[in-house]
Amino acid sequence: MRIISLNAWGGRLHEALISYIRQTDPDVLYLQEVLRATCVASGWSVYRDPGLELPQRANLFAEIGAALPGHDGFFCPTSRGELFDGDTAIAAEFGLATFVRNSYSVIAQGLEFVHGRFSHDGWGDHPRPRNAHCIRLFSHEHAWTVTIAHMHGLRDPAGKGDTGERRAQAEALVGLIKRVWPGNDGLVVCGDFNVLPESATFAILAKLALSDLVTGSGLTDTRTSYYPREGRFADYMLVTPEVKIAKFEVVGAPEVSDHRALLLDIM
Repeated sequence: MRIISLNAWGGRLHEALISYIRQTDPDVLYLQEVLRATCVASGWSVYRDPGLELPQRANLFAEIGAALPGHDGFFCPTSRGELFDGDTAIAAEFGLATFVRNSYSVIAQGLEFVHGRFSHDGWGDHPRPRNAHCIRLFSHEHAWTVTIAHMHGLRDPAGKGDTGERRAQAEALVGLIKRVWPGNDGLVVCGDFNVLPESATFAILAKLALSDLVTGSGLTDTRTSYYPREGRFADYMLVTPEVKIAKFEVVGAPEVSDHRALLLDIM
């Protein structure tokens, strides 16, 4: 089973992103920072904040789905706000996306907010709402189950240091996982956590016997050349001892976001 976790950056490197997804053909694809605007088929739009304009793919969720026709897609919104096509406002949702090859059976799942609650009338104040999605899959080929969860950790303008909100976020993630994972098969937890390696988040996740593959492999960078600042950690992938790893990679090329993709093959 191939699992990929990636902050999609709103699809700003759209062509490279779609090409990479088609090429790697993951069984499970976990994406953070995905937009869905059901009023448009596809195309570019602009996200606007005071002093900031960012190009975004307004219906990235549908475009990823078209690139993975053999997968079931789950969209998990945190907020609903406005993008713009010129002066025309486009109602869009922002959140997580999960794609699972349809030869696997989703036998349990959970979706909950780990910070805040759904914002229906705008993107929300910082730190904005965040959620997590957890699924338990059955492999018919191998007759085993695995539970996989991902989260987009809250962004704090003050930085990536520990806060009470981040500790509560980690505890909420553990609570969600416990409601889906029976505890006797493999568990994978991944995503853009927006924390540093020494964060209390990892001590909290260690209660589930999870260990991080990024820092455990001695890697020091999960960002690409599109991220010019210091603080190169953001994305993590943790596993329990039951997970049999065939390959783990923090993908340096191609660059499809300002985050590197995390790729895990398990047996």
